Amino acid sequence: MKLDKEKLVSNMSALLQEVPSSMEIIKDDKHKERRFRYLAEHMIDKAISRNALMVSDDYNGIAILFEEGDNKTSFWNEIVADLKLALNVTGITKGLKALKTQGYVKNQRPKNEKHLYCWFWGIMPEGRDVDDKRTAYKMKDQIIAKSLETGLPIYAETRIKRVYIAYRRYGFECFNEWQHPSGDTMYFMKYTPKTS
Repeated sequence: MKLDKEKLVSNMSALLQEVPSSMEIIKDDKHKERRFRYLAEHMIDKAISRNALMVSDDYNGIAILFEEGDNKTSFWNEIVADLKLALNVTGITKGLKALKTQGYVKNQRPKNEKHLYCWFWGIMPEGRDVDDKRTAYKMKDQIIAKSLETGLPIYAETRIKRVYIAYRRYGFECFNEWQHPSGDTMYFMKYTPKTS
């Protein structure tokens, strides 16, 4: 399927505006909308480059599922991307604060053990609770299928309680709860593929 990148970036930008972590890092100025779009495009480009993007047919569901643990990503490429994000999205102060928080989050995943990391998973409002589309369930099936196909566990985290409950319903187990600097509870979860 050829991607409609404009539709994808537009939906991703809208979804990011519901995520506490992205709302906290976006510099709050007159360019806020542009900053969300830049972040959305950055995330999509990174997902495409690492073959990690999952999109529902109607673009109402977007997930990014990285394979990690092999240290293939270039340190310098990551630094350049972080600097561009600081300039175009967060500003330096919020960027440094976000890096500190991300350090803790990243340390919850294994370093030298291959695994899948669900960096993002969002469903547009028009794709939620719609029985005939079942966007969330179909995407969940895709994500779980990737785990089963590779034999790798999936790691994810969220600060949104309803999302945490959905993850639990889908077979993820919570292995850590952390008091995020914002005051929210962040839930760290793992899905272990069933071996037959």
